[in-house]
Amino acid sequence: MSGCVFCGIVAGEVKAFRVADEPDGVAFLDTRPVFKGHVLVVPRTHVVTLTDLPADALAGYFGLVQRLAVALESGLGAGGTFVAMNNKVSQSVAHLHTHVVPRTKGDGLRGFFWPRTRYADDAEARQYADRIAAELPVHPDA
Repeated sequence: MSGCVFCGIVAGEVKAFRVADEPDGVAFLDTRPVFKGHVLVVPRTHVVTLTDLPADALAGYFGLVQRLAVALESGLGAGGTFVAMNNKVSQSVAHLHTHVVPRTKGDGLRGFFWPRTRYADDAEARQYADRIAAELPVHPDA
């Protein structure tokens, strides 16, 4: 969709630190992460909310989200993950996206207050993306 930053990322027209690029979706680092390694997962097709995602796409899309949760834990040494999405209200980009955020005990994240951080530079962001991608379990259909 013209003007959608996430569609631009999917198409390769907008710079992003990709973690996964698969038929079911694209995953990349959030530019303003809650914690470093915070990934956004988007479907390849432009849909605005979860209710717009076709039922036959759910398993593949959430399978990718699930595998990324595993990759964040093993690739970053996270104790767990926080997985969330907004639909319309508080949705910063009108393209369905799921946040997969690495968590550690005592990291300070409470409720829905999401402090944001930044990567020191592109090299640090690429390092986080590469560490996560290296641990991403193989797609079951690959």
